[in-house]
Amino acid sequence: MKVKRALISVSNKIGLDKFAQSLSDLGVEIISTGGTAKFLKDKGILVTGISDVTGFPEILDGRVKTLHPNIHAGLLADRDKHEHMLTLKEQNIKPIDMVVVSLYPFEEVSGRRGVTEAEVIENIDIGGPTMIRAASKNFKSVAVVTDARRYNDIIDEMKANENQLSFETLRDLATQAFHTTAHYDFVIANWFSEGVSDFPPFMLLDYEKMQDLKYGENPHQRAAYYAEVNARRHLLSRVTQLHGIELGFNNLLDLNASRELLREFALPAAVITKHNNPCGVAVAEDINTAYRKALAADPISAFGSVVALNRIVDEELAETMAKKFIEVLIAPGFVAEAVEILTQKERIRLLVNEERRKVGTGEPAYRQVMGGMLVQDKDSGIDERDGMEVVSKRHPNEREWGDAMFAWRVAKHVRSNAIVLANNLATLGIGAGQMSRVDSMNIALDKSQGELQGAAVGSDAFFPFTDALDLAIPKGITVVIQPGGSNRDEEVIKLCDEHDLAMIFTNTRHFLH
Repeated sequence: MKVKRALISVSNKIGLDKFAQSLSDLGVEIISTGGTAKFLKDKGILVTGISDVTGFPEILDGRVKTLHPNIHAGLLADRDKHEHMLTLKEQNIKPIDMVVVSLYPFEEVSGRRGVTEAEVIENIDIGGPTMIRAASKNFKSVAVVTDARRYNDIIDEMKANENQLSFETLRDLATQAFHTTAHYDFVIANWFSEGVSDFPPFMLLDYEKMQDLKYGENPHQRAAYYAEVNARRHLLSRVTQLHGIELGFNNLLDLNASRELLREFALPAAVITKHNNPCGVAVAEDINTAYRKALAADPISAFGSVVALNRIVDEELAETMAKKFIEVLIAPGFVAEAVEILTQKERIRLLVNEERRKVGTGEPAYRQVMGGMLVQDKDSGIDERDGMEVVSKRHPNEREWGDAMFAWRVAKHVRSNAIVLANNLATLGIGAGQMSRVDSMNIALDKSQGELQGAAVGSDAFFPFTDALDLAIPKGITVVIQPGGSNRDEEVIKLCDEHDLAMIFTNTRHFLH
């Protein structure tokens, strides 16, 4: 299809002057509306005003300008149908070969603080989506451009082919255009729904493919990674891979678990994750010490793990890490010597995380079930000491408070039933994903690599009986942190008092199924 006539009406004018000038230089007639026409004229580009095409003024503060037969007949006429082209000739309507549209910034405006409902509604575009859909329906004859990132490629193709665009390009542009209008309607529909309730009667989700994956959880399962369209941040946003083969499905799951847990700590911290559970976590005065302490918690399970750090990797740490098989290592950065050392390991994937934007508050969490979706508030808050209650006779000292809070924050990210044993701000043993809290305690104790005398026990939910603590007390634990709320709380508290243990109730549960 050869482009002879283009209609341009955009809200976002980034890169438009260069694109429009290129079209004009190729001999394309440019039609434009309101502010876009003024912008192009100010740049010295020859423009035909929309009113000159429709024979009708722009009215109602610009709400009606392109909604006219002279526009939509020019877009919708099937160039292969003689009757359509005869009708255009009889009505003195010229075909339009390209539509360039960016819609009113509804998503941006509706997300602003203090914006009024009237302002939001005024940013619901009508003419833009109508033109996009009309052009997309007739994509064999009309190029529809909704993404400024496509400008250069379109001009390059036209220059190389005497102003023509291929069928493949036209169809690809239409596919993107229909998604543009679908996303636009999705955002508007969700905005209206949010005014009904926190969990409205209808919910729409919109995701864009970031990359294909080699396979899913198992080699016989196909897979891909998608990110929420226009999300503030996502798992791989501002993440650069320095070395290694592409990330797999299970790598991404473990990477997500690692990053979620790492967010709990501001001090130098290391998180080692295997099969979506942490197997070693530590906080220390420096990142080298934090990693060594985290690794010491469960060096066997750490084989083939995902490691997340919140400080730059230096040469010394790289030499330590190179001694273990690590699937994925993510950190804010690597010194040059560290990169040289670690890239000698062919199978390690090195990721630099430059994402500094905070997670938005009130984000929902989704879990897919058979034929549906479970939606809840994301468990993203960080529990502070001020909201907790000491229920035992003995109060924890500052060291015990530190270890208890550390164990609690880790337990939040361990699959239920979760038991975390910690000492000196490092995990000693973690029991995860068991049907019985007693089983989780047994696993945590069996895995413990360090000194349990004076250690803290963190439990994601209450102790329904004393049996789990009966196993840990002889090992020398001195402080227990748990939500509380069991019918047998008094029995558990009494047990702690009998053994001079400190017990903290958080009054918040952190099941992670």
